[in-house]
Amino acid sequence: MSENIKMTDRALRSVLGPQITEKATMIADKYNQVAFKVTKDATKSDIKMAIETMFKVEVMAVNLLNVNGKTKRSGRAIGKRADWKKAYVSLKPGQEINFTGE
Repeated sequence: MSENIKMTDRALRSVLGPQITEKATMIADKYNQVAFKVTKDATKSDIKMAIETMFKVEVMAVNLLNVNGKTKRSGRAIGKRADWKKAYVSLKPGQEINFTGE
């Protein structure tokens, strides 16, 4: 039982928040997918377990994408934004996640 609690705790920490952008909204409408920002060490099974637990929906598939941070320059100084990971979660037909709180 304690191993299951540890897995759920790790899974819940892996999802950092939703990605609400124009592209994510278009994908949600067209393909019934939701985009999330997740930790770098998150796995597909962790994300699936976390989304199903948090939002009480059924997940069909999870696709992961590593996003490289942009290199930025200000005068002579060069910096780099942090790399991060994005997850596209496909929901089963008839399922939806509403972030507006309605």
